[in-house]
Amino acid sequence: MSNFPKQLFLALFLTAGVLGFAANAQQPEETPATPVPVQIAAARKVFISNGGEQSNYQDVHDNWFTGGPNRAYNQFYAAIKTWGRYEILPAPAEADLILEISFTKRLAGATDSQFKVAILDPKTRILLWTITVYVEPAGMPKNREKNYNSAMNALVEELKNLSSAAPPANAQK
Repeated sequence: MSNFPKQLFLALFLTAGVLGFAANAQQPEETPATPVPVQIAAARKVFISNGGEQSNYQDVHDNWFTGGPNRAYNQFYAAIKTWGRYEILPAPAEADLILEISFTKRLAGATDSQFKVAILDPKTRILLWTITVYVEPAGMPKNREKNYNSAMNALVEELKNLSSAAPPANAQK
């Protein structure tokens, strides 16, 4: 009977270990969505800023995408204008938001090229939100163009979803 306390201790120790492991194996709680700044929902007038195009490779790949260095800006501007939600202003002074579009070209295989829209408050210049969409890499020019256009469409869709997810301008807190 002298083994009984040792066996009891071992059984209790193993039970506690199994229960502790089971508790740790439970799914973590899902992080609640953070609120979207109210300025995004309330905005009706925007200024679209050209954040430019950057490249991490040399001149040999400068024509990786057609349309030149202002293509992202021009395509984004046209998409926002077609959407019709915002009045696009020629200067930021009277705008409710600044939408700064930029494009970064990167070599396929290293990291994907990406679009980024920084949403800024024009009065404070505080960054309210950022949307980043990656362009799937492709070797053939036709597929690179298709992927570029798909990523631009996804970027505009994310902006649409964000602006509709924001609380109404007159929401009570």
